[in-house]
Amino acid sequence: MDNDARSSRPVVFITGASRPNSIGAAIARNQASLGWDVAFAFWDDYDASMPWGAHERAHDEFADQLRAFGVRALPVSVDLAHPESPRLAVERVRAGLGPIQALVASHAHSVDSGLLDTTVEAFDAHFAVNTRGTWLLIKAFAEQFVQPSDPGAPAMGRIVALTSDHTAHNLPYGASKGALDRIVIAAAVELAHLGITANLVNPGPIDTGWMTPDLAEALAAETALGRLGRPQDTADLVAFLLSPSGGWINGQLLHSNGGFHLPV
Repeated sequence: MDNDARSSRPVVFITGASRPNSIGAAIARNQASLGWDVAFAFWDDYDASMPWGAHERAHDEFADQLRAFGVRALPVSVDLAHPESPRLAVERVRAGLGPIQALVASHAHSVDSGLLDTTVEAFDAHFAVNTRGTWLLIKAFAEQFVQPSDPGAPAMGRIVALTSDHTAHNLPYGASKGALDRIVIAAAVELAHLGITANLVNPGPIDTGWMTPDLAEALAAETALGRLGRPQDTADLVAFLLSPSGGWINGQLLHSNGGFHLPV
């Protein structure tokens, strides 16, 4: 891997970018187009268990697409259910691309179930990936971050996590995301001395290919702007939060959903 430009471009580590039409992949493409070196995480075992399946060669192909923007790209396979994996993933990114300036947690373990049919194993799996895994990623990211010499300097480090307000019939996913919210807000306070901001984005329903036509029509009808969200909509907001212009936004949960569930 070419490390000649190690210090000339910021590095972002984005999780949950295993599929080309995912939100994580859209964020990765957007940041690459803006001149960021990009590391992106995936976990094929999870994808293989889902309807869309796993496509191992796609990760290298996606990395090549990002490199076409003139930046470096590093695919990272990581099982966030394993307690050591977040730290090892951050170390791999640092070794390959250099210090990480921004962490975007776009991953999710999501299998629908409710109060009465959720198993203990399913509940624990959601919290292991969505909550504990993200906490450990944030911890490892902060531990590798260099504290600014000037306490009054603008914040340059960034954490952005994607969240959700799902509750009924999606209990373990929604509960694990609710706990994630508290972790990120804590990071906004506890990591401020490092010059790191931490925010959450709730993108609402995003059409990444998993919706049936009937569901897509129903969700679009509940959105004030009359359409479903697209991955690029979320990528645009994340790009702002990662930019110098977004440095005064901290500890916020931002709804970027076109007015979903507003009275229409």
